[in-house]
Amino acid sequence: MRNSRYRFLMIKIIAFVMFVLIAVRLFSMQIIDGEVYNETATSRVSTSIRTKAPRGDILDKYGKVLVTNKIGYSIQLQKTSSDDAVINNTLGEVADILIKTDGTAVNSIPVSVESPYKFEFEDENDNGKVSDEKAKWFRNNKYAKDRIKPSMSAEKVIKSLCELYGIHGDINSDRVRMIVGMRYEADIKEFSAVTPVTIAEDISAEAVTAIRSKRDGIAGVTVAEDYVRTYTEPGFATHILGRAGQISDSEYEKNKANGYGINDIIGKQGIERWAESYLRGRDGIEGTYAEIDGEKVELSKAKEPVPGNYVMLTIDSELQKTLEESLESTIKAIGNDCDSGGAVVLDVNTGDTLAIASYPTYDMTTFNEDYSKLIENKANPMLNRAVSGLYSPGSTFKPLTAIAGIQSGAVRTNEYIACTGIYDYYKDYQPSCWIYSEYDATHGHQNVTQAIENSCNVYFYELGRRLGIDKLDEYAKKFGLGEYTGIQLTEETSGHMASPDYKEQVVTNVTDSDWFGGDTLQAAIGQSYSLFTPVQLANYCATIANGGTRYKVNLIDSIRSSVDGSVVESFEPEVVEKIEMDPQIMDRIHDGMKKVVDEGSASSIFEGYPIQVGGKTGTAQLGNGSNNAIFIAFAPFDNPKIAIAVVLEHGVRGTNAGRVARDVFDKYFFAAATEETEATQMPSGIIQ
Repeated sequence: MRNSRYRFLMIKIIAFVMFVLIAVRLFSMQIIDGEVYNETATSRVSTSIRTKAPRGDILDKYGKVLVTNKIGYSIQLQKTSSDDAVINNTLGEVADILIKTDGTAVNSIPVSVESPYKFEFEDENDNGKVSDEKAKWFRNNKYAKDRIKPSMSAEKVIKSLCELYGIHGDINSDRVRMIVGMRYEADIKEFSAVTPVTIAEDISAEAVTAIRSKRDGIAGVTVAEDYVRTYTEPGFATHILGRAGQISDSEYEKNKANGYGINDIIGKQGIERWAESYLRGRDGIEGTYAEIDGEKVELSKAKEPVPGNYVMLTIDSELQKTLEESLESTIKAIGNDCDSGGAVVLDVNTGDTLAIASYPTYDMTTFNEDYSKLIENKANPMLNRAVSGLYSPGSTFKPLTAIAGIQSGAVRTNEYIACTGIYDYYKDYQPSCWIYSEYDATHGHQNVTQAIENSCNVYFYELGRRLGIDKLDEYAKKFGLGEYTGIQLTEETSGHMASPDYKEQVVTNVTDSDWFGGDTLQAAIGQSYSLFTPVQLANYCATIANGGTRYKVNLIDSIRSSVDGSVVESFEPEVVEKIEMDPQIMDRIHDGMKKVVDEGSASSIFEGYPIQVGGKTGTAQLGNGSNNAIFIAFAPFDNPKIAIAVVLEHGVRGTNAGRVARDVFDKYFFAAATEETEATQMPSGIIQ
């Protein structure tokens, strides 16, 4: 009896404990974790499907569409319980279809997609050193860190990844390389059963049909409808418009808090990158329903996608086309080692960019297919020379030296300085004037206007010595040389003005005290350590033309709503520097630049020209090959409207660069007449 009572008590205790445990569990599930379990339960009958929003269009200043979207198709891979062999077989079928239909797979491995394999880093070089980009990739490659090492060749990297994923076959085949790329893409994007990853974009209709016909036989592979970026004129304004592409794993980590998904498109270069926050739309959500107790219940409300805003540029498409064509045809006409250049056209009174070109260029629509060739091209077509190319200004710098000299009192406007052919102020450094080197002659006595017209080195040597490097640096900064212009392109570089500090940075075993008088003389004529971009030279010229007002260089006219076209944001002219100068001083500088065009080095280009132009040629000496050719100009002379800077790498003489400027002036001022002369295919009179 006692045992029975004891057993009954134990049963009661156990039952009580179980009841308490059940109560605690129910409390946890319903109260503490109720929301989580509710979402889980709901997710079993409801899936939130994102409805992609198209990126906004990019237009020129007159509303002409330059970049828009089209409906395209992509291939997505969803994680399954399959092992490596099954996944590889699946992706092998996808690769076969892509190869047959001339398609390409998404590839995040910085190795060429064709054998023999090479690394594809923009800063890759042949000096035996590991590039910064390569070192960073190996350092951050968390998905195969134990497999691949910085010392490996590109081929060894592909081989090691094949071993990691269990991929068999000839590693030099397009099929195997494509499978490796798709596996790696899935890894770095951390694909899952509910988060598929895009493994091929903008596939053909033939590929879509082939994939869908094998839907039951290709586990985890689906075809998704998507927006594809399209260019109305492929190859036009490439360096300005830029590129948008699949978000990388590093970009995703930085932007996922802002709502980006692993398959999203993001701006990579140019305006596409700078204006990402404007161009990106807001994705929608497709509403879902379920039958509960025979009734149709709404589980989530549909949200319509909102397209990205339109970006309207300050670019004049017709002027842009003229600049691009003239730059290309002039470079080809010069020939020899002249194979590249950059040019910029600005509105003198606002700082707006009317045209900006870099040559060589490339077609953004075939960027992925052409990437290996673009990387290997020694002319570096992906470099935007207009904002990133750094060049000695040569004699185009002399007007600034003149302004600094007169403004600071180092020289009077009516003072004459004798050109003796050789500047012999210093005993240990005696540079000569160009006219003495070429013709064994001198310019005689020169005032400031004549010195600009004749580009007299001796005059500017003397002026540079009187000024000193600090005063030259001060005025260079006022005119924006060696400074960021503010143009809305993230690729812009600042360049630098020659100075003791900069010399110390770039020359081994040199200190501030090792700045010599000869360094200042060379800086005064646009040589030495001064390196500027074409956009800086154009803005410097515009500042001279308008009398001393330096504007922020602007590429964006406005941001407009894609819904109703209303202005979301406008970009008004912004004054960066107001240089107070005596108008009479500026008149002397202007007169000198006018004489360069009327009677000096550029007169052969503008002989009989209908409007007056102010300009300055420059010829910058290089260590190897022909000289660089530089030309800056503004027009009309009496009421300047536009300014231009042209740089031709190895263009021989500044006169050659002036031909591009004349084509631009023809188009801008005489649009009807330019139908016969616009962008001449083989310019005559090129000086070798």
